Amino acid sequence: MVTPPAGLTGIFRGSNIVAVSVPEQWVVVGLDNGGTSNNATVLDRSGRFLVDRLVETPSRVLEGPEIAVKALVEALDQVLTLTGLSRESVRAVGLDTPGPASAEGIISSKGATNFSEPVWHGFDFRGALEDGVGLPVVYNNDGNAAALYAHHACFGAEAARHSSISAIVGTGLGGGVIEAGHVIKGAAGMAGELGHVHIPLQGLLGEGQPLPVCNCGFVGDAESVTSLTGIEKNLLPYWLTRFEGHELASLPIGKAAKLLRGLAVDGDELALQIFEQQAMALGRLFTIAGNFTDPSAYFVGGGVVEAAPRFREWFLARVRAHTELREEQARAAIFALVPDLDMAGARGAALAARDTLTD
Repeated sequence: MVTPPAGLTGIFRGSNIVAVSVPEQWVVVGLDNGGTSNNATVLDRSGRFLVDRLVETPSRVLEGPEIAVKALVEALDQVLTLTGLSRESVRAVGLDTPGPASAEGIISSKGATNFSEPVWHGFDFRGALEDGVGLPVVYNNDGNAAALYAHHACFGAEAARHSSISAIVGTGLGGGVIEAGHVIKGAAGMAGELGHVHIPLQGLLGEGQPLPVCNCGFVGDAESVTSLTGIEKNLLPYWLTRFEGHELASLPIGKAAKLLRGLAVDGDELALQIFEQQAMALGRLFTIAGNFTDPSAYFVGGGVVEAAPRFREWFLARVRAHTELREEQARAAIFALVPDLDMAGARGAALAARDTLTD
């Protein structure tokens, strides 16, 4: 039997709350919207998460905005049912989605990877969910939400005294800039788009390796190297020419790119060359951050977090080795992996919602 958090009484099974009574206490709900699933969590007034696992429901974004908003409302209701709470106990909802989107949660007028259909272009996702649940909704993109959670998980009660930079490696390269415990969004909501920061390429590319091009049109930005898309478009085609007869050469490039991490875990030389390039690119990105914001911590998230511990620790060590900091900065800075990555978005969204509230 697990002891309930302070101020809570209820029935617990294992480490997951299945029913709970909350006397005179409010909560916030965090909703992480993805291409296939929504993940939800509940954060209480004291800063304790009331579920410690994924609580997923279908996101249904391919069915359009109206259905997708209903799916998020269902995700909220499901996590409240799981924790035995009612809508009346919820003070605010945090929402995160993939970008690009404005600081107010309006999907880009050009669409986005998860929101490619024209009906999504310029859609006010935050406002629509707010209407759907009848509660204040606080919006962040998914990179910012994960970055906020990593920051708070690392610094806890001291979060407001620190700053951090997070790079989330996935299909693209997301990220977030946290200052004094809060997300920096910028005038148009585009701050923290670390993937589209240009990085120095001298000494990074192999002999005869073409300049990497990003889907956004930039040449030589961080995402063009450090992302699954970068592997597929720019890195793997080159390295296959350097390792003739490699087992990946016979596969479609998209499938081969997705197998690369597993090969790297097993020590495959071609795969390690590619991830060394990615680590160097991240190190150069963090070097820029070190000279621009001088953060207390540098976090790396994404697929490397989900890999075998030996490989992810190797990768983080290589990122650190390629990050050029002054001696004073190196002594003060923390390098770490984003924890609980599959839950980081929802938890960061919940933290952002809580931070807007006062008792």
